Amino acid sequence: MRTKGSPRIVSKALITVSTGARIGAIDPRVYGSFVEHLGRCVYDGIYEPQHPTADEQGFREDVLALVRELGVTTVRYPGGNFVSGYRWEDGVGPREQRPVRRDLAWHSTETNEVGLHEFAHWNRKAGSEPMLALNLGTRGELEALDLVEYTNLPAGSALSDQRVANGAQEGFGVRMWCLGNEMDGPWQLGHRDAVDYGKLASRTAKALRQLQPDLELVVCGSSGAAMPTFGTWERQVLEQSYDDVDFISAHAYYEPHDGDVDSFLASAVDMDRFIDVVAATADHVKAEKRSDKTIFISFDEWNVWYLSRYEDVDKITGDDDWPKAPRLLEDVYTVTDAVVVGSLLISLLKHADRVKSASLAQLVNVIAPIMTEPGGSAWRQTTFHPFAITARLGRGEALRAEIAGPTIPTKRFGDVSAVDAVVTRDAEAGTAAVFLVNRSRTEPITVSVALHGLGGVSITETATLADDDLEAVNTAAEPDRVTPSPNDSATVSDGSLTITLPPVSWTAVGLTAEG
Repeated sequence: MRTKGSPRIVSKALITVSTGARIGAIDPRVYGSFVEHLGRCVYDGIYEPQHPTADEQGFREDVLALVRELGVTTVRYPGGNFVSGYRWEDGVGPREQRPVRRDLAWHSTETNEVGLHEFAHWNRKAGSEPMLALNLGTRGELEALDLVEYTNLPAGSALSDQRVANGAQEGFGVRMWCLGNEMDGPWQLGHRDAVDYGKLASRTAKALRQLQPDLELVVCGSSGAAMPTFGTWERQVLEQSYDDVDFISAHAYYEPHDGDVDSFLASAVDMDRFIDVVAATADHVKAEKRSDKTIFISFDEWNVWYLSRYEDVDKITGDDDWPKAPRLLEDVYTVTDAVVVGSLLISLLKHADRVKSASLAQLVNVIAPIMTEPGGSAWRQTTFHPFAITARLGRGEALRAEIAGPTIPTKRFGDVSAVDAVVTRDAEAGTAAVFLVNRSRTEPITVSVALHGLGGVSITETATLADDDLEAVNTAAEPDRVTPSPNDSATVSDGSLTITLPPVSWTAVGLTAEG
């Protein structure tokens, strides 16, 4: 909470929610994350054999504890741009025999010390479900079939027997697979146009389903709503692959541009529009094909990312400069960044009917909620907190919140609501939660939430992330400089929750049914 006294309350908002305003069931996989062989995400991040907390495989137990606290349900691996040049065979078998490669995506050296078996070991300890990406940039259907056979099939064939010989009698049981990564991007190895990619994805999906029919397959959507092919790409890809896949991906990263903080705080408006366009485009193809199947969205890369800093400073070049685990994309997140991340989580939940999987990109060190130092500590960034609390409380189903209240002007989106919110309800557990954000940089807002139809409820916990210093960050020296605090203004009376939201704040309220 804020370190100074609360300013005078001048604004109010009313939110109305009812059980009849159901958006959809929340798939727990919406609380996923992403581990790519990029920078220090794997090496010196999750994996550091010489660290005092390292387990028998070399993975940092202190990082694992934070991953479990974060509540990550799925982890997408091994990329990202990295996957489009990756040979999965390099990461299996005895470590001392694995080849060292040049990674063209991030101009780095890849030792392959961590591969499929090590990731599966780490994933089990993290308590998450693996989500693997296939290389459809420089490889194709045969290599995809080989990897699925090695990964999932029981012993009795050449590649599954090879897995057994490498120490894993049982398959790894990976059910969700990405058919490449950001194939719309000219930066991507193997980039091709939408029709060519859609045909390749369709062929690959058909082949994989002959091997294992119940796989869940994600086709590449646009790598961002600003891409010139956005919309057309989704339509043309799905026209080729609609019958063969289950999800289409969406990727979005946000940062303030030219000091425009108000538009940055309203980034979820862009995410809302992005999701709506992708869903509408998929439904257009559904209608064209007279299909009964609905394509869902896997928002498998999203975060605050100061991409402009990378373009100006961090990019590695030079024929002789191929470092191992360089410090790339290590954004240090502020209070404002954390509020935006919390707001983006609200947006994902507001689309629970279509977004059934999502991956915060990435997990450790690289634009991440968790930071580490070699041989030293691991700590939570500011963005860790809204994700961990939402993942813990936001279960069951999402309910639509109708908001009436003040607006704020933005250069990018025009006037937007100063307050955004979503309500979740877990009927089986008898719990509910309200997630709110105040985008105003100057005004606290008192919000009344009319919880019609939820019955009698009481407050079990509150958490507000805010600070007088919007640039405050957490560091190794001050790992808890920014943390959520209870919001003592919250009360429930006659089925209505009243709470005051400080300027630039994210808030969660946990509720339980009475009686």
